Amino acid sequence: MTSELEHRVERLVRDQAPHVLGAMVRRYRDFASCEDVVQEALIAAVSKWPREGIPENPRGWLVQVAKRRMADHLRSEAARRSRESSMAESTSRVAAASTAEESDMDPDDTLVLLFMCCHPALTPASAIALTLRAVGGLSTAEIAKSFLVPDSTIGQRISRAKQTIKTSGIAFQMPDADERADRLASVLHVLYLIFNEGYTTSSGDELHRADLSNEAIRLVREMHQLMPRDGDVAGLLALMLLTDARRLARTGPNGELIPLDEQDRARWDRRAIDEGVALASAALAMGAVGEYQLQAAIAAVHDEAPRAEDTDWPQILALYEMLMRMTDSPVVALNHAIATAMVHGPHAGLSLLEPLTRDERLAATHRLDAVRAHLLERAGDLSAAVTLYRKAASRTASVPERNYLSMKAARLAE
Repeated sequence: MTSELEHRVERLVRDQAPHVLGAMVRRYRDFASCEDVVQEALIAAVSKWPREGIPENPRGWLVQVAKRRMADHLRSEAARRSRESSMAESTSRVAAASTAEESDMDPDDTLVLLFMCCHPALTPASAIALTLRAVGGLSTAEIAKSFLVPDSTIGQRISRAKQTIKTSGIAFQMPDADERADRLASVLHVLYLIFNEGYTTSSGDELHRADLSNEAIRLVREMHQLMPRDGDVAGLLALMLLTDARRLARTGPNGELIPLDEQDRARWDRRAIDEGVALASAALAMGAVGEYQLQAAIAAVHDEAPRAEDTDWPQILALYEMLMRMTDSPVVALNHAIATAMVHGPHAGLSLLEPLTRDERLAATHRLDAVRAHLLERAGDLSAAVTLYRKAASRTASVPERNYLSMKAARLAE
């Protein structure tokens, strides 16, 4: 029971972290210091809540603890500087923050924080890494897996982003329409990555982190309300809804992974699918077609098939070929190879995977080995498939994925 409570507490504090950080940055305007005190508040919660119980208002509890830590920080800073003006300013900031009304939290602090982290003063790579940390609550290691780069690279990007925010004096406020448009690509990419990490976690015992995927969907809905005629925003919301609609069917009773072609489609969320299809159709009619609209269209084709064998793979392949002209993403290339194999046979798909063996972005992941194993299995080369399934299993930190890949290898080796 204790472990279950501790697990619940850990999930709860991670879910609340971006909201608390947003509230603190709005009050104190010092991103780096706010992140430090919020981390202290989260550590305090993880320590106390399993013993004392989860408070009735977890977010309020965390904000109050963070504010006390910030007050201590400001007083200590003022004392070190030994300047009356600094002391007066610090005391004033503490007093002002302690009397702030909760009603001034509109608009959503998390959405404002999202745009702040994607400010044009930051490089795109640093902005995305910082936002995944601050808004998505991902660890440096989780972000590195999403970017397919070393942990140290992500750590450097986050540090540079914090320093840029500090020196540039970036305001914590909702940008106007023109500024939102300038930051839109980075914001949407961040939300896409947050959703992906929630839908298929890069590590751990569970396949999903619904807190992350649900928060990404919530934030994109907020974006859609701000920019209802933007096709990219509508496309991303459609993609998330159409993908998340399958979540309940992706795992079995023991949390095991169930692949798309074996899922019980009666468990798919038809309401989410209907909303996603409508949004995807509307997004395609809004002007220039982008990556999210195409990915949403692909998801819609999957979701509208009554059975796996009814899937319109030629249409999916055509959509992936359009997508390939827009992006050099190795993950898109992997999916394009799968679609090619479904239409033209496994050997055609395998030939498309050959250039990806030299793509350094895939070097540290299990994805290429898993796809090659799948296509080799379809091609009848079971021995090679077993070897690659085992190799892929050894390279993923996700327990459900590792178990699934190991099981595939064991069944083929019988």
